[in-house]
Amino acid sequence: MVVQDRRGGAVAAAVCGVGLVAGLLTTGCSPNGAAADDHASAGRSADGPVGGSAAGPPFTDRARPPGSRPSAGPRDAAGPADAGAPSGRTDYAAALRAGADALVRAGTSRVRTELETVSGGTRVAIRGTGGHDYRKRTGKLNVRLPDTGDGSGAQRTITEILTPSALYMKNRGAGVPADKWVRVDTASLADGNLVTGGATDPMAAAELLRGVREVTYEGRERLDGIPVRHFSGTTDIGSAARAASPAVRPALTAAEKGFTTDVVAFDAFLDDAGRLRKVRQRFRFANGTRGGTSVTSTTTLYGFGAPVPVRLPDRDDIYTGKVAAAGG
Repeated sequence: MVVQDRRGGAVAAAVCGVGLVAGLLTTGCSPNGAAADDHASAGRSADGPVGGSAAGPPFTDRARPPGSRPSAGPRDAAGPADAGAPSGRTDYAAALRAGADALVRAGTSRVRTELETVSGGTRVAIRGTGGHDYRKRTGKLNVRLPDTGDGSGAQRTITEILTPSALYMKNRGAGVPADKWVRVDTASLADGNLVTGGATDPMAAAELLRGVREVTYEGRERLDGIPVRHFSGTTDIGSAARAASPAVRPALTAAEKGFTTDVVAFDAFLDDAGRLRKVRQRFRFANGTRGGTSVTSTTTLYGFGAPVPVRLPDRDDIYTGKVAAAGG
């Protein structure tokens, strides 16, 4: 299939049919009372492991043959491709499953996101920047949408606040007043908000690796100047949901039902502290179109320890009406 980049009104209508990509068609905007629960849960911190289980499903585990090239990026000049590899082969999957725990120990980080969708021969990328607090389970992103074809050439930026149970969006459009926030229960979304908001929640992206089924150690590389270990493989959404922390489990449980397949291919990069530095996950979303939609989500983490202040919207600032689809 030849994939074309397109601008204009066709982007909003033909891209994906999920969330910001083609208009979040949902009536899941909660009454004011639901916001109070988010305020309570967002203030909690978590020490130690966040997962329900350190053990995961059976997996296949292999190293890249000596002398072969990693699939992407330069090798670390410090040594051969397997320099810095985990000491035991079964540690490959264990290191990935523990990535979420390492983020909690790190506390916070800055975040870059990219969500690329391919549907009906159209490719669109949505990019975002922000930060995440892995102990409080809150984050804030500014997500830039593609040109909507209104002639202005402007890319609308939506502010998103992430919490364990809800996604808040401001400047959402589609009939929502500019000064109001849309609140959506993540567990009510068919994909658990892995792609709906135009970005994958960084904690959910890390917790998804708890379901690792097959992993290959690709070698030692550098990412933004930082030595990292590159792994590729597949993870199972259902297994990840069962092993996830209580805060993330409902969203991953919902996602298990929303995708065409439970198996998610990934490339993940861990630094020497075991922290996830970058993860690329490839989904197939059953959005009602023939063949569904291919979605690739890339989450890059950096600036660990940076302040990430997040203030949840006041109840009066939350829009409780119906949200129309883009162009609707």
